[in-house]
Amino acid sequence: MSINTTLNYSPNFDLKKRKNKEIKFIIFHYTGMKKEIDSINKLTNYTSKVSSHFFIKKNGEILTLVPEPYIAWHAGVSNWKNFKSLNKYSIGIEISNSGHDYKYTKFTSQQIKSVLKLSKYLMKKYKIKYNFILGHSDIAPERKIDPGEKFPWQYLSKKNIGYWHTVNKKILLKLRNQKVSQLDKSNFLRNLRKIGYTKNLTKKHNKLINMLTSAFQRRFRQELINGIIDKECLIISKNLANKLK
Repeated sequence: MSINTTLNYSPNFDLKKRKNKEIKFIIFHYTGMKKEIDSINKLTNYTSKVSSHFFIKKNGEILTLVPEPYIAWHAGVSNWKNFKSLNKYSIGIEISNSGHDYKYTKFTSQQIKSVLKLSKYLMKKYKIKYNFILGHSDIAPERKIDPGEKFPWQYLSKKNIGYWHTVNKKILLKLRNQKVSQLDKSNFLRNLRKIGYTKNLTKKHNKLINMLTSAFQRRFRQELINGIIDKECLIISKNLANKLK
């Protein structure tokens, strides 16, 4: 299986090659810039110190910025399960989108087709698990909010790219905004740790817990992102934690 891409190399990568077995994750980003060409220029400019392996244009065209064996600079300070600094272990995919600062819009149908095609290729080549396909906000919830709540995680999960819960939507709507106890909150955070989110949590880290909850909602409860743990979030987190045992 192969995939056609356009070469537009970035100088921003580590010179040392990694082994195929070290590549365990796919990380999705949005560019967060008004103009697509500005995003490409930034990712291929030495002074920016950022890059990704692939770039998906609005028309669906896929650019190769950094060859897969090399470590691109896309994840920054990040962690998932017992992995830290995920640049070492991941393929970074930037998707052209203006982001939350510039009238955040839906990803184009051409982009999603390319996401599917590229993801399937990478998953097969590197034997990447479906639950190791993540967004930047999953691995760095205190810093990042991309690819955001318009990224079609539920649709992709039906194609075995990423994952989704199996709780009935009508049940969830009844639980939305229902308050939870302190024990429920603790159980919610425990579920998030089982799923893979940061373990660096204590009861005193209220701000971080709010950002972590928002990241979870952007991924699994996209209709309402408020950073507040409610019964809907609790049930979704429990379902996912049990699913990923």
